Amino acid sequence: MSPTDRNSIWAGALMRELARSGVRELCVAPGSRSTPLVMAAAREEALRVRVFLDERSAAFFALGVGKGSGVPAAVVTTSGTAVANLLPAVVEAGQSETPLLLLTADRPHHLRDSDANQAIPQPGIFGGFTRATWDLPQPRVDAASLRHLRAVADRAVAASLGAPGGPVHLNLPFRKPLEPSEERSDVPSDLEDEDAVALRGRGSQPLVRIPRRRGSAPGEELERLVELIESADRPVLVAGVVSEPDRVGPAVTRFAAASGMPLLTDPLSGARLGPSYGSARITSHDLFLRSLEVREFLRPDLILRVGAAPTSASTLGWMDEARDAPQVVVDDGGRWKDHQNTASLYLNSDISGTLEALLGAVGPPASFRWRHRWEEADRAASAAAEGAPGPWHEGQVAAAVVRRVTPADALFVSSSMPIRDVDAFGAPREAGPVIFGNRGASGIDGIVSTAAGVAAGTGRRTVVLLGDLAFLHDANGLLAVREDDVELVFVLVNNDGGGIFHMLPIREHDPPFTELFATPHGLDLSHLADLHRLPHTRVESGEELEQALTAGLADSGSRVIEVRTDREENRLGHRAAVAASTAAALQALRAHEAGKGTDHDSTERRL
Repeated sequence: MSPTDRNSIWAGALMRELARSGVRELCVAPGSRSTPLVMAAAREEALRVRVFLDERSAAFFALGVGKGSGVPAAVVTTSGTAVANLLPAVVEAGQSETPLLLLTADRPHHLRDSDANQAIPQPGIFGGFTRATWDLPQPRVDAASLRHLRAVADRAVAASLGAPGGPVHLNLPFRKPLEPSEERSDVPSDLEDEDAVALRGRGSQPLVRIPRRRGSAPGEELERLVELIESADRPVLVAGVVSEPDRVGPAVTRFAAASGMPLLTDPLSGARLGPSYGSARITSHDLFLRSLEVREFLRPDLILRVGAAPTSASTLGWMDEARDAPQVVVDDGGRWKDHQNTASLYLNSDISGTLEALLGAVGPPASFRWRHRWEEADRAASAAAEGAPGPWHEGQVAAAVVRRVTPADALFVSSSMPIRDVDAFGAPREAGPVIFGNRGASGIDGIVSTAAGVAAGTGRRTVVLLGDLAFLHDANGLLAVREDDVELVFVLVNNDGGGIFHMLPIREHDPPFTELFATPHGLDLSHLADLHRLPHTRVESGEELEQALTAGLADSGSRVIEVRTDREENRLGHRAAVAASTAAALQALRAHEAGKGTDHDSTERRL
């Protein structure tokens, strides 16, 4: 028999409607006030319920599912500080425009604003990071209330999907008793037929279908963009961070190939790995654009940027210096994606749709000399960085990971130095994995849990490139590796602290630099791997890393490949790579300017 109490019926109607709207994953942390929600989810066959020891890990896992699948996962919490622990993941979801549902159980209304245990002001607790927030009434079982509840569930899923996507908060108060009952009933015995119909719903269909909105560029603005592209002699296409890399990336590379524009690819653009379609993908721009003289050779007369600002600081600097040229931003997200205020035209429209519309209107340039200039600088810089003298450094670790991960895998790259190293040293591939990351707010919290969620959301083994502090910060996330559909291969770069700070001028102020910034922990991380029954391999050279990656990716199951590096040697290795790459790019550009470059005719044509 099914429970007949008011709380269970109300929670059951909510869970069924979420499932009808496409939600398949629900993450739960233990608690009492959320009992009706958890028990209802357990009864709903269409939902997979996963249990976590803490709410922060649960929320980041759900975030990862949203990144990997494009469908929101729901996270259920009890009341009080449990809700507050969702905030870091909510911030990342809001900033990265990732779908996420937050179902927070609450005390009944009469216990709010009082000294009742575990009662805190939960409505609005996430501020402006949510796309929508509902503070629902206490459960009522009648046709009007049930229809309203189901409509809110459908609206919540739609709001989470966007555009722009993001977190949505449903706050759900419950009175005791909280446990389900088949004998006790606090539901009116004289339910009308309409109430019963509202309770059962219509089979597998949601109460209301709300198609996802994708904004298109206005015709006159699209015409203006076509004019800008056709009149430009030195246009550049910059692919920044996007929320749907697997959908946007191919559209970007196809347009770059058709238009002949050099394509500067951020790792999280979806355009770095996978088919190039004949486009000129530039991937070492972060290295060679650090040179003022190189930037002068590569000064554009038009920049078309899609998505959020790229990871590379040197690329952002190059864009800032080119503010006298028209710059166009195309993105349909909710945030303003031009913090440097360089844009002269901002199209709040769907990236893929806009580029597809441009394909039929923009032809290839008369000359490919501008494109070849970028290609030769990129080839020279990439080769020089790979063969630069100096100590083995973490950029080479990132390059090896990008090179070795199979196209069948997913790759999750942590914030801080890993994403910067992948940006600078990760070479393009015609067949490669989709790269994910938490670049919305760029925190190192929740990396392990988010990567586990990506594995569940994509159904793919996920290789995780992260540092020791991120690994330690989300140690509880390792519990998710026990899930049968979560396979993670960690490439753990351990420099015993915050290696990124060695790249900053503050390193010259020691003491207190080592204690307060580098923060060495001195821990043997193999013990943490052993605790979670993860095979562990430690390597200390490029050759050992290649061997460990080959063996680890050929086998099945989760594991940790720990790469020991030295913070100061890493800094020196990076510096040598930058010096070699900028010098090589400059030499190539000078040769090209003197007429020695390969300005051959291109065979690319509009797709």
